[in-house]
Amino acid sequence: MFIEPSLSGERRGWIEVICGSMFSGKTEELIRRLKRVKIANLKVEIFKPAIDVRYDESNVVSHDANAIQSTPIDNSQTILLLAQDVDVVGIDEAQFFDDEIMNVCQTLALRGIRVIVAGLDMDYKGHPFGQMPNLLSIADYITKLHAICVKCGHIANVSYRKTEESGQVLLGEKNTYEPRCWKCFAEDEAAKQRI
Repeated sequence: MFIEPSLSGERRGWIEVICGSMFSGKTEELIRRLKRVKIANLKVEIFKPAIDVRYDESNVVSHDANAIQSTPIDNSQTILLLAQDVDVVGIDEAQFFDDEIMNVCQTLALRGIRVIVAGLDMDYKGHPFGQMPNLLSIADYITKLHAICVKCGHIANVSYRKTEESGQVLLGEKNTYEPRCWKCFAEDEAAKQRI
């Protein structure tokens, strides 16, 4: 993709959203796009929520251990302060950000910045997660990725939580979550209810 000039010669920004279940490759795709931007010598700032310390306190790291330097932040408004004079902004785990993340992304795009956002579109119950539905509604480009269901091998849409914790936000990896298709997810949820 290129930065499209307007009729007045100004560059125009846009919002790309990469979404899907856990283990679908969202962060891997975000890192891939951001590394290509760096190869093009564009100015980039990358952000992640400070609460996500699963693999590294500051870097964005995929489940396959690919990494890119980022800045951990506690609130989305900080992005506007730190993303001065850049061409591209990358945001990982957008579902964990506050209610202002959509406005932040729109503001950046209106400044002529390409915004690439990755996050879970659904929580462990299969419900819309955080601000992701709002981000999807304003996105110029959407990439929905799928994992493979560990039970049947079909396309997985949902992040099935294997533990009994009930809060919406629970950071975890393969010991906590598995990708499931809707059918296997529904069967396992029904089995949990019978126990």
